Amino acid sequence: MFDKLEKVLMPMADKLGKNKVLLAIRDGFLITTPLIIVASLFLLFANFPITGWSEFWAGMFGEGWESWFTNVSRPVFEMVGFLSCFGTAYAYGRQLEGDAIQSAGIGMIAFLILTPTRIFFDGVPAVEGGDVAGGLSFLYLGSQGIFLGLFVSIIAVWLFNWVYRRGWTIKMPDGVPPAVSQSFEALIPSAVVMLLFFFIRIGFEFTPYETVHNFIYSVLQTPLKGAGNTLTAQLIYGVATTVFWFFGINGPAVANSVFGPITKVLTMENLEAFQNGTDLPNIFTDPFSNFFTNWGGGGSTLSLVIVMILFCNSKRIKQLGKLALVPGIFGINEPIIFGLPIVLNPIIIIPFILVPQVNLILSTIATNLGWIPYTTGVALPWTTPIGFSGYLSTGSLFAAVWQIGLLILGCAMYYPFIKILDKKYLEEEASAVAVEEEEISFDDISFDDL
Repeated sequence: MFDKLEKVLMPMADKLGKNKVLLAIRDGFLITTPLIIVASLFLLFANFPITGWSEFWAGMFGEGWESWFTNVSRPVFEMVGFLSCFGTAYAYGRQLEGDAIQSAGIGMIAFLILTPTRIFFDGVPAVEGGDVAGGLSFLYLGSQGIFLGLFVSIIAVWLFNWVYRRGWTIKMPDGVPPAVSQSFEALIPSAVVMLLFFFIRIGFEFTPYETVHNFIYSVLQTPLKGAGNTLTAQLIYGVATTVFWFFGINGPAVANSVFGPITKVLTMENLEAFQNGTDLPNIFTDPFSNFFTNWGGGGSTLSLVIVMILFCNSKRIKQLGKLALVPGIFGINEPIIFGLPIVLNPIIIIPFILVPQVNLILSTIATNLGWIPYTTGVALPWTTPIGFSGYLSTGSLFAAVWQIGLLILGCAMYYPFIKILDKKYLEEEASAVAVEEEEISFDDISFDDL
């Protein structure tokens, strides 16, 4: 059965792992991730979940001190769609082995060509003598623009590089500085891309949607977001990541290229609601996935590590558990994945798949019942240890306790399976010792052997 599964999954993972578009989307989000994490820390400090926190700092710096920090976090979060476009365009240009900077530039311009540049005010004159102001609304640049940013960046960069590789460029004579020559070479490819998006914008103005933003958000982003914001979708994601790990493939790296854009939108929506002080809309955000389903990495293996240290007798397992404990606390479990191993291990694969699924289902129920709050969308590093991550991502101490409870439940689920492996390894170690003793025995030496 494993051979058949391997034959199906390995080619699939290989194709997904080499697909330049998916790689560009994944890497594009990674380019924006440092900005989002740093901005989240500013936002977290301004809204730290401790009673009296705001009043304490207000006594020192005066009312409104929070705006100092939100002035840093707000631009990042409200530009996340535009930043995703920039990051993906840059990464896709790099994947196509073209000029990454030119690719990022053409991606951003294509996005802005499609974006309304006038802001209408309902009954409030924006400028003297009118109710319209020139500018870009954050409505189109934030989470609502993520999917459009991805599409635009991929199409624009592909077309730019396609025209460039066709040789439809202006060649400058020898002796012209390279920077000048390169800028002229990019002229015609840039013009082709800008003309295409110019016509797209004009075309959509004659439709009921009026803008491409409205079309993408209504037709694609909203349905995809709704489909991804379900327990079923999250269960599929969880099974996919753990099964890929079983075959030695980095499951999240593969699955996130598909699920990542959806959960990113869900996370940003929660963050915007958190900043605005309104109800948080989504359960299945990135922090929820990172901090309420897995501890110690994929398969929630921190529970496994604890059982290995406390209850196993095999020297190999116990020593590996001690070595893997500190990395596991920070969400790194490669030592266990490849050292135990979990890869192609038919015994451990059962709890490896089940434990995160149980965590997901129970945490979803707890969230729906109001036992633990929705995650705020604040982007903590995925290496944030258990307990801290639950508290900081929700502001609830009970969420931290909940994590610990599920960690213990995971230990109980891993226990019978790791004990089977422990028994097997003990037998192997005993056999190895016997062989070693047999090899150094002088009783078997005879004059005939000499």
